[in-house]
Amino acid sequence: MELSMEEQRAYVMRLLDALEVTDRDKRLKVARAILYLAQGVFDECDTETDVLYWSRHNVFLLYDMGIFTALLELLSMEIDNNQACSSAVRKPAISLADSTELRVLLSIMYLMVETIRVEMEGDSPERKAAREAFKTELGSPLYNGEPFALLLFTMVTKFCSMNAPHFPMKKVLLLLWKTILFTLGGFEELQEMKVRMRELLNLPPLPEDSIKVVRNMRAASPPASAMELIEQQQQQKRGRRSRRPLVKQDSLDTYNEQDPFKNDDARDEEDDPEDVDSGIEGEVDPLDRDVIIQPPPPPPPLRPPTERVSFPKGLPWAPKVREKDIEHFLETSRNKFIGFTLGNDTDTLVGLPRPIHESVKTLKQHKYVSIAEVQIKREEELQQCPMTMGEEEVEETPAEILYLGMLPSLSQYVIALLKLLLAAAPTSKAKTDSINILADVLPEEMPITVLQSMKLGIDVNRHKEIIVKATAALLLLLLKHFKLNHIYQFEYVAQHLVFANCIPLILKFFNQNIMSYISAKNSICALDFPHCVVHEMPELTAESLEAGDSNQFCWRNLFSCINLLRILNKITKWKHSRTMMLVVFKSAPILKRALKVKQAMMQLYVLKLLKIQTKYLGRQWRKSNMKTMSAIYQKVRHRLNDDWAYGNDIDARPWDFQAEECALRESIEKFNMRRYDKNQNSEFTPVDNCLQSVLGQRVDLPEDFHYSYEMWLEREVFSQPIQWEGLLQAQ
Repeated sequence: MELSMEEQRAYVMRLLDALEVTDRDKRLKVARAILYLAQGVFDECDTETDVLYWSRHNVFLLYDMGIFTALLELLSMEIDNNQACSSAVRKPAISLADSTELRVLLSIMYLMVETIRVEMEGDSPERKAAREAFKTELGSPLYNGEPFALLLFTMVTKFCSMNAPHFPMKKVLLLLWKTILFTLGGFEELQEMKVRMRELLNLPPLPEDSIKVVRNMRAASPPASAMELIEQQQQQKRGRRSRRPLVKQDSLDTYNEQDPFKNDDARDEEDDPEDVDSGIEGEVDPLDRDVIIQPPPPPPPLRPPTERVSFPKGLPWAPKVREKDIEHFLETSRNKFIGFTLGNDTDTLVGLPRPIHESVKTLKQHKYVSIAEVQIKREEELQQCPMTMGEEEVEETPAEILYLGMLPSLSQYVIALLKLLLAAAPTSKAKTDSINILADVLPEEMPITVLQSMKLGIDVNRHKEIIVKATAALLLLLLKHFKLNHIYQFEYVAQHLVFANCIPLILKFFNQNIMSYISAKNSICALDFPHCVVHEMPELTAESLEAGDSNQFCWRNLFSCINLLRILNKITKWKHSRTMMLVVFKSAPILKRALKVKQAMMQLYVLKLLKIQTKYLGRQWRKSNMKTMSAIYQKVRHRLNDDWAYGNDIDARPWDFQAEECALRESIEKFNMRRYDKNQNSEFTPVDNCLQSVLGQRVDLPEDFHYSYEMWLEREVFSQPIQWEGLLQAQ
């Protein structure tokens, strides 16, 4: 800390030279010294702020001195270290000691990627330039002709195929997620890219910023379960029923006084005649506002119960209509009133009554053309007229470079990520043949005291939660970026996810006590960095570990749940066959239980998933879930002529999973062949019709041809009867 900038640079340069030594132990010692610098020389700091300041300072210095490239070479060397891989495969139990070098290297790289990725207000122009340079470097095919993310994907597949069971998967996945987040951009950058792309394609601007709308959304009270309804009825019979005060909830983290998840009655009373009546009579329905219903013993309320809740002005989303919806509406209307149709013509309204004119005008006002529709139309034109349309100019975006690199082994990457998700899911049972994701958390010597066992138990759970978080975020980022880059790239990844059983896997993940998962306390505050290196370490006891931290909610697990729901939404949206899979796997009760989590964003994506399958769940389900139906109406975007709540078109739509997926697969393969297969234009190469030039071409023959050419002539030429007359007639 006391050295001048020049002395610091000289010190880093000496460390960089020492990384080149052949002695493995010396290299590890130097790598640890670099890690200490990246962690903010905490031994010289007094406060957490100082540690974070020096960490940031040192990371930019390390990047400037070229440390990342040197680490990358060492990482490649460790990945290709067959000796370590084979010894790890033979070991009966793998522990932390097997991955020490890899963990040190990945930790430094993670700190560098994450620190440089996050922009701070006071960053100098040099730091901003370094950030852009690093971002370009990570996203470009500079490392052995492929982006850095592909090297990490290779590590994931190698680990999942049991060829390298000692790889520290948690660190690899975290680094992979942050690398893709940095190179491709997060959701805000994605929204900006979407706006720019719509401008380029001359499409009207987006009706609203979805990120802002979701942020301003309020959570609704969850519907009651059957058990709760029975209990309520029993209470009514005993005459003990009392109206409970309704209290407004702002967000999940306002409840430090009590834990709402331990409150069994904190739910809407669905099917309760009193509540239904009050909703109809004009009383504010509990779903209209963000409420938590207090239990009968009245504790002091969080806010005075007299406080009224302001109604949201209108619905949160602008309704949307697709071109094909307008076409379908007009086709039905023409058949009804005129007796014939005009195909895709949406302008001619001759012979149709006035109300139909008004309807078409309203539909056209809300017409939304997505980027995907434009891309599909353009792709069809390129397929039909390859000569006239010419070569397509493909912009070399980071997403395009990544897709091109992932394409040959994309199915392996997807399967590997889902294997990790399955192994880390809390509902998974440990099987002998499943992958061991705990290689980088289990110590060499297993714990002997109760305290050590508890500490390890918390660490193992935390480890699994982080793997789920990184995998879910990574998959969602890939889906969203590929969808914007080209719809068929997204469809290719989504189809691999579906074929690898992603839908039942995510439903299995949610088929647990989601409340206890979101309020899990698998962290020890005293051991969090940088707190643990600056402050005196308090004595850990079994009681303090059991108490956990003061947070009511585990944001990490909430983040994972929302991302998994978003992935499920992405792969089932507009896909009839996949929606039917949700119905077949009985997802409705599982999703309905997830509504108990009072967080607006999570509820929105659960309601979306329920909306797409509502018409297939039957009238009885809709009748007994009216609160859920009204929540869908309130919170999910409306498609003006989408008959989601009544299901009148069910008979007309047979469920043919294979036909739908095969048609989609064919379109994807045509796209991949046209854009990425370099040998596909062979049928368009000009044919040489000149006899002399064809005979004059030099043909490379095998070395032993002159030994057997007489036999070849006899077999292929002389012994074959040639009907010359037939040939002449054919001409």
